[in-house]
Amino acid sequence: MDAEISAVKAAEILDSRGNPTIQTEIWLADGSLGAASVPSGASTGSLEALELRDQDSSRYFGKGVLEAVANVNSEICSHLLGRDATQQDKLDECLLELDGTPNKGRLGANAVLSVSLAAAKAAAASRGLPLYAHLADLFGNKNPDILPVPQMNILNGGAHADNQVDFQEFMVLPVGVDRFSEAVRMGAEIFHTLRGILNGKGLSTGIGDEGGFAPELDSNEEAVNLVIDAVEQAGFELETQVFLGLDVASSEFFDEGRYVLASDGSSYTTEEFIGLMSDWIGRFPIISVEDPLSETDWNGWKSITQKHGSDLQLTGDDLFVTNPEILRRGITRGAGNSVLVKLNQIGSLSETLDTIRIAQSENYGVTISHRSGETTDTTIADLAVATGAGQIKTGSLCRSERVAKYNRLMMIENSLGDSAQFAGPRGFPSVLKKFKD
Repeated sequence: MDAEISAVKAAEILDSRGNPTIQTEIWLADGSLGAASVPSGASTGSLEALELRDQDSSRYFGKGVLEAVANVNSEICSHLLGRDATQQDKLDECLLELDGTPNKGRLGANAVLSVSLAAAKAAAASRGLPLYAHLADLFGNKNPDILPVPQMNILNGGAHADNQVDFQEFMVLPVGVDRFSEAVRMGAEIFHTLRGILNGKGLSTGIGDEGGFAPELDSNEEAVNLVIDAVEQAGFELETQVFLGLDVASSEFFDEGRYVLASDGSSYTTEEFIGLMSDWIGRFPIISVEDPLSETDWNGWKSITQKHGSDLQLTGDDLFVTNPEILRRGITRGAGNSVLVKLNQIGSLSETLDTIRIAQSENYGVTISHRSGETTDTTIADLAVATGAGQIKTGSLCRSERVAKYNRLMMIENSLGDSAQFAGPRGFPSVLKKFKD
């Protein structure tokens, strides 16, 4: 077969934070090549698949990935040679069986994912298809023509910045436009306007891990007001053209049953913290909140979903960790109405596609996401279009590893021509009524 795997080779490279990660290249019998690199998160859910690190303090402070690289070049390679790269389900099943652990801890989720994605890219090349078209075939989407709404993280806090802001991401969502490229333009203009505002206030314009500004501020609310000022001064309308989104990343400051905000020295019970979120939702044009409660606070998630599930996108990141079984559990328990999808949280392409299918079948929103430690690999851009996810998170409007994804999506939009559609409000199925009202 032309699509038989003829060679597999992995190497240690660096991610956007200067930490080691893995890149794998796969060659097919017909000469096709696929290469994929794996990102790494700073704010991680406790149930994520295991990223294998060497723990050798003499190299990269123990963060090397030579063991994961060796696993690809030896054991994984020997089991994949001769396999058909176009049979993604069978290939991923082989990888999972070979690892044999629930969290891919033996071979490493980073090793497994790099191979899974490299094989998909090689198969796409062999078929003469752009990656999004090949992934759409795997997913069962006959019309991959929807470009996602970008959630643009223009102000950073939490684990993504060296400041005292507790909440991790303050985002702008350009929903009310006709084209993805217009959404990118709006985001870029808002980003540069925010830079001017910060300069005018004598605040730092240094950036965090995901490219958003990371100034020292007095409170989380000040961050929201700065973003609102930037949208308005850039000349755009809130609640028609642009909405706001938050990644609260509550698990990072959930301590002994309370939500502890260091920025203002406050502490909240679950119900009190839901009250704080309700107050913000009532006062600010917020349409999406990610991880408003801790990954362990299932009762709190059920409570906030009952209260705001019809007027707010409540996205589980640490809660669901892109795991099909955990997502099913959340749906059954009435927790959230949207899922964040990160390939390396689960560790294979096929399992990621399963998670998206489950979410869409239950009318949950889907946001394809990067990680804070990224590479210039643009797979998530193609994945968003392939699955019709409707939303994507890939950071701010600077840093090449972030902009690469926006650029890839604009090129896909250009190649689709008149058939390209922008998701707009349709990207938020669980709260679509809010837009209609």
